[in-house]
Amino acid sequence: MVIEYVRYRVPAERHFEFESAYAEAQAALQGSQHCLAYEVSRGIEEPDCYVVRIEWDSVEGHEEGFRRSPGFGAFFAAVKPFFEQIEEMRHYEMTSISSAA
Repeated sequence: MVIEYVRYRVPAERHFEFESAYAEAQAALQGSQHCLAYEVSRGIEEPDCYVVRIEWDSVEGHEEGFRRSPGFGAFFAAVKPFFEQIEEMRHYEMTSISSAA
């Protein structure tokens, strides 16, 4: 499993639009066999900061499976208006340091 983190800085006047875009895009994530879980979080201290966290079965499952699937077009169309607000988009792997360990 890998975790993709996408960090956004979204102006206050676009918060509703951003959250609506991800609400629409979630159908594609739910329909993907490669997506294990996801969440969208908004900052408390800095409400313009959002973090999207997506658990994928693998980097290949994300980049080759999901991105080549029929659902990706709808996902991309929904979130594309916010690509300029992305500050980071990377894959991470878990370490052994965890509350679940």
